[in-house]
Amino acid sequence: MILFKKLRWKNFLSTGNIFTEIDLNKHNTTLIVGENGAGKSTMLDALTFALFGKPFRSIKKGQLINTITQKGMRVEVEFDIGVNRYKIVRGLKPVTFEVYQNDEMLNQSAEMRDYQEHLERNILKLNFKSFCQVVVLGSASFVPFMQLPGGQRREVIEDLLDLQIFTTMNSLLKDKVANNNEALDQIANDQKVVTEKIKLVKEHLLEKQNNNEKIVAEKVNVIEDTKDKIDAMAVKLTDVMNKAMELNKKTVKKDEVTKLIQKMTKYRHQIEAKVALINQDVEFFKNHDHCPTCTQVIDEDLKTQKLEHKETELNEINNNLELLTKKFDEAQTELDEIMQHSATISQLTLEKVQIESQISSLNKYVKQLEREINHINQLQEADEDSKMEDLEAEMDVVAERYNEAMDEKLIYTAASMLLKDGGIKSRIIKQYVPVINKLISKYLSAMDFFVQFELDEEFNETIKSRFRDEFSYASFSEGEKMRINLAILFTWRSVAKLRNSVSTNLLIMDEVMDSSLDANGTEEFLKILHNLTQDTNTFIISHKTDQLYDKFANVIRFEKKQNFSKVA
Repeated sequence: MILFKKLRWKNFLSTGNIFTEIDLNKHNTTLIVGENGAGKSTMLDALTFALFGKPFRSIKKGQLINTITQKGMRVEVEFDIGVNRYKIVRGLKPVTFEVYQNDEMLNQSAEMRDYQEHLERNILKLNFKSFCQVVVLGSASFVPFMQLPGGQRREVIEDLLDLQIFTTMNSLLKDKVANNNEALDQIANDQKVVTEKIKLVKEHLLEKQNNNEKIVAEKVNVIEDTKDKIDAMAVKLTDVMNKAMELNKKTVKKDEVTKLIQKMTKYRHQIEAKVALINQDVEFFKNHDHCPTCTQVIDEDLKTQKLEHKETELNEINNNLELLTKKFDEAQTELDEIMQHSATISQLTLEKVQIESQISSLNKYVKQLEREINHINQLQEADEDSKMEDLEAEMDVVAERYNEAMDEKLIYTAASMLLKDGGIKSRIIKQYVPVINKLISKYLSAMDFFVQFELDEEFNETIKSRFRDEFSYASFSEGEKMRINLAILFTWRSVAKLRNSVSTNLLIMDEVMDSSLDANGTEEFLKILHNLTQDTNTFIISHKTDQLYDKFANVIRFEKKQNFSKVA
């Protein structure tokens, strides 16, 4: 149950910058009076603006701001639902829309429309139309239930009987059905795609197999050519190694010849040194007559004898030197030949290494080609198995999705039958129609309006007099229509209380008795009203001050001073 507690507003319509506050839960019955234009009906506009963002009367939102202050318009309403306390604040200039639950503001959505939808769906659980059918009955913009088209009548009844959930479910179901149909179409396309994939894969595998056989044949030819090259290089390698071996034999005496040359070189130096000494002695005896040590004269015979001896010694040494030189030249020639053989051996060794490297590379190349052939053969088999297995698995998944989607479709079809207007909602409404008709008849009789008024399951009315004459709603006078409207209003409140769907402590009536009800109808209406005041706070806005003043527990008078409306 919605228990309305406080309503306050400022800078709203003709109200100034001081809050006007009304306690909505203090008195069972409250009469609101005042002259025309004093601001009596402002309460209705403030309440619906706070709850639904629009006034009760046909007033543009921009015109709700007081034309004198032109800013700071603010409306607040407080109410309880169960253990939760709520407060709604709305305003213009600046634009304000806040919902508080237990003094904490609820998170606002990006769009104010979403915030409003949350308020109506999850907190109030009624919309503007239902609010105006159950809580408010006004002479300004109120559209009686009997003047609503069939679709809007159904909306009101569904709100009262708390059947919006089925409408919401049906709306959600339509989305799910649409999604399910899209899913089935997508699955059908997926099946075609997978089938086409299987066909293409088979063709591709066949083409690939042919290409692989061609590639393998080419690689086999390359292997054979490479092996021929390896054999030719092996022959060349053997020839090089044989040549190197032959030359190695000729370089065995290298160290011996080298040592001999070194030895002869040493001897030659010694001989040359000895020749130099002898030449010095010869030169001395030729050029000196006295001894440099003792200064005695050197005898000519001795000088001749010494010179002959030196000449003989020098001839022997020169002969030996000539022989040594000949031997040295022979050894040097032999060493040069050995060094040339060594250089050739080095070239042959390098060539051998190069040939061995080429043979090794070619062998690796052959092994690589053999591995590639094996890989192609293995990959061919694995590729065929893997791709077909993947596609078969994909087809199984698509088939499973199809089965699931078809199961969902069956469920949605069954749910759709239940959620249609002729389904479960109609069965629930069918159970309440007799109760609704009984309550309408009860309230009509209480207002001394004796007609048989019935609504069918499509909410079309049948009205018969006690003499069974049939009437339509339009054929009644305005006073009689008002009695019907009141009876339906009280019926909706009773049904709402019975269902506890949109039950509320508040009932507001704006000038309903001022023109359409005569004195007798007014008296009967007040009787019904007092019967409802046990748990209802009823506000009557009226000009009939004299007739009604002493029949209410509380009276609020609005007056206008200096162009601003205020409570007197």
